Amino acid sequence: MNDSPAVLVIGGGATGTGIARDLALRGVEVLLVERDGLSSGASSRSHGLLHSGARYAEANRVGAEECIAENRVLRSIAGACVRDTGGLFVQLADDDPGYFEEKRAACDEIGIETTLLSAAEAQARVPGLSDEVERAMRVPDGVVYPSRLSAANAADAEAHGGSVRPHAPLEDLVVDGGRVVKARVGGTVDAMVEPTYVVNAAGAWAGTVASMADIDVGMAPSRGVMISVEYDGLGPALNRCRDPDDGDIVVPHEDEVVLGTTSVPVADPDDHEEADWEIETSIRECAAMLPPVADAPTVRTWWGVRPLYAPDEQATSRRGISRGFTTLDHAAAGVDNFASIVGGKLTTHRQMAEAVSDHVCDKLGVDVACETATRPLPGAEDPGRLDEFVAAYDGQGPTDADVAGQG
Repeated sequence: MNDSPAVLVIGGGATGTGIARDLALRGVEVLLVERDGLSSGASSRSHGLLHSGARYAEANRVGAEECIAENRVLRSIAGACVRDTGGLFVQLADDDPGYFEEKRAACDEIGIETTLLSAAEAQARVPGLSDEVERAMRVPDGVVYPSRLSAANAADAEAHGGSVRPHAPLEDLVVDGGRVVKARVGGTVDAMVEPTYVVNAAGAWAGTVASMADIDVGMAPSRGVMISVEYDGLGPALNRCRDPDDGDIVVPHEDEVVLGTTSVPVADPDDHEEADWEIETSIRECAAMLPPVADAPTVRTWWGVRPLYAPDEQATSRRGISRGFTTLDHAAAGVDNFASIVGGKLTTHRQMAEAVSDHVCDKLGVDVACETATRPLPGAEDPGRLDEFVAAYDGQGPTDADVAGQG
C-alpha cells in the first residue's frame, strides 16, 4: 500500500467500492478504507431491491430515470450479484385507483415497461396474494445481493492496482492551507496517509467524515427496519401501489422474503432506537399484500440507515426526500482537494461512482473514459467466486446473509 495515493476513498459500501473500481480502471492510484467489513453500512443493511424506477416515477422523474438506466446496466455487468425476479405494483381495495393510473402513465413516459394484470392474473403469478387485490402492474424490478456487488467491485479495483482495506477506520483529517494534507487511518492500516485528493463516500456517515475537515454536510438520515421470514417460492418483488409508506415492499430470496420498511429520522446513524412497533407495522402492512407472511417464522431482523441528503429538511418524516445523488465539491467551503458523494440508492451506485470519478479525474488532469457501464464485474457468472470475494473482504451483511457465501 502506498502512503501517498492519488485518491483516498472513505467508505466501503457499493458506492465507495464502485469509485475505487472506476478510478483504478482509469489508471488512478486509489486507496479505499472502511472501518468494518465491506458494505457494512447501508449497502448490506437494505431490503436489496433492484429498483426499476417505478417507485419514484410520478414523484421524481430524474431519480426514476437513473434507476431504470442502472437497472439495465447491472443486469448486463453484474451477473449473480443481481437476480431478475420482476416486480409487481399491487393495488388493494383500499388503495386509490387514481394513484395507480398516475404511476403507470409516468412509467410509460419514462420508458419503464409495465404490463397491466387483472386480480386473477396477479394471483396466478403469486400464490398467496391477497384476495383484496384489485389489479397489478408488472415492472422490471429485481433483487441485488450487495455483499457480492461491493466485494466484486473491490476485487476489480485491486486487480487494477488499487488498494482496499476493510477494518481500517478513518480517525482524522488534517487540513492545512485549504487542502487535506494528511489522513489518520487506524486498524489494519495504522498510518498517516497523504493523498492528493479525498473522496467521502461514507453514506449516512458522510457528515461525520466531512466534520473532520470542518465541513458541514446536510445529511438527514432515516432508519428503516427489515424482517426476513421463511417463505419459499415468491416470484416477483411486491410493492404496494400507494404513496410510499411503512411496510410496502416484499423482496424475494430463495426460501425467504424480506419485509420492509419504516422511515424514522435519526440524529446519529451509530446510535438510534430500534422500536418494536416498526417490526409489527411492517409485518402487518406487508401481510395486507401477502397474508401468509403474518405467521411465517422470522429468520433475522435488522435496521439500516438511509444516507439521505437534505440540508434544508425540517419535516418529521423523511420519506419525501429525493433519492437522487449529489457530488459536493468542498472547494467552495475552502478545502480544495475534498469532495463528498451523498444521497442516491444501491441501484444507482455505479452511476454515482462514475459521476464522482469524472469529477476527480478532472481535478487530477486524467483524461480517460469510464468503462464500468460495459465491463463485467469479475466472477459475475460464478457465484462461488463472488462469495470468495465476500469472505476475503469480510463483506457479508444481513440483507443477503442467506445467499452470499452459499454459492
